[in-house]
Amino acid sequence: MAAAESPSTALRRRDLCSRGIRLAGKMRADVVDLLDAYVEQQGLDASASVAAVEGVPLAAVERWDEQTGTQRLLENLAAYRAFRALLAQMLEEQREQLGEADAGLGRALAAVLLQVSAFAYHLEELLRLESRGIPGEEGDEEEEEEDGPPPPPRLSLFEQKLRGLGVLRELAQWAVRSVRDLRQLAKPSPATGAAPGLAESP
Repeated sequence: MAAAESPSTALRRRDLCSRGIRLAGKMRADVVDLLDAYVEQQGLDASASVAAVEGVPLAAVERWDEQTGTQRLLENLAAYRAFRALLAQMLEEQREQLGEADAGLGRALAAVLLQVSAFAYHLEELLRLESRGIPGEEGDEEEEEEDGPPPPPRLSLFEQKLRGLGVLRELAQWAVRSVRDLRQLAKPSPATGAAPGLAESP
C-alpha cells in the first residue's frame, strides 16, 4: 500500500481530471456533430445497425465500479490510441473517395483526430503523475506503426462507410465513459485523501 499522496499531487490530479473532463465533453459534442454530417454525406440511415467493428474497443465494461484508477487510465489510453489509428485510416479513405469534393467532412474528421491525440496525451500525463510506465512509450516511432489494429482486408465502399459509422458511434460512447472515469478518479478517498485505486496495483 503506497503512502498517502502529498496535497500538491492531489491538487495536480484534480486539475488534470477537471481539464480531461472538459476535453472529453467537447470531444463528444464534436463527434456527435461529425456523426450527423457523416451519415448525411455518406447517404446512410442514422439508425443503421452496425456489427462490431474489428479493432474498435468497446466502451461498455462489466463491473465498472470495481475497476482501479490505474485500470481506468490504461483502458482509456489503449482505446484512444486505437481510435487515433482508425480515424487516420478513415481520413485517408475519405480523401481517396471524395478528394476535395467534401473538404468540410475531411476537416471535421481531422479535427476530431487531433482531439483524440490530445486526449491520449492527457491520459499519459495522468499516468505519469502516478509514476506508472506508459505502454508503448519507449520506441514510440516503431509503436506508431503498430498503434491500433493492422490494416484490414480491402473493404467495399459501403463496408468502409458502415465501419466509419461504427467507429464514430463507439468513440462518442468512449467520450461519455471517459468523463465518468475521470470523475471517479477525481473523487478523494475517505481513508487516505487519494483518488480511489490510484495508489493500488491493478
